Amino acid sequence: MALFFDAPWFDEKLSERGLSRELMAAVAGLSAVELAEVFKDQREVSAGQVAAFAELLGVTPAEVANRAGVSTPTPGASPEARIAELERRVAALETELARIKSTP
Repeated sequence: MALFFDAPWFDEKLSERGLSRELMAAVAGLSAVELAEVFKDQREVSAGQVAAFAELLGVTPAEVANRAGVSTPTPGASPEARIAELERRVAALETELARIKSTP
């Protein structure tokens, strides 16, 4: 397991997919400030955030947990918990999309 958050790896993965940190934050239910704390190793990510990052980046949750440098177990949530998490993430994405559309 990595001993620290591997920010260059995450930035590279985001870049490969044409994505931003802002989108990564929204998908994980974090503010930009909270995600910046994650990237600076000042905040640990949850199992749900590990899953969100993995799906967004197209990698396994185990890879994200390893690169995040945390001992967060990879998610194995119940179907109900997974649906609730997906609904939360969709709502966050819809909010971010509305914000982007309203920006001149």
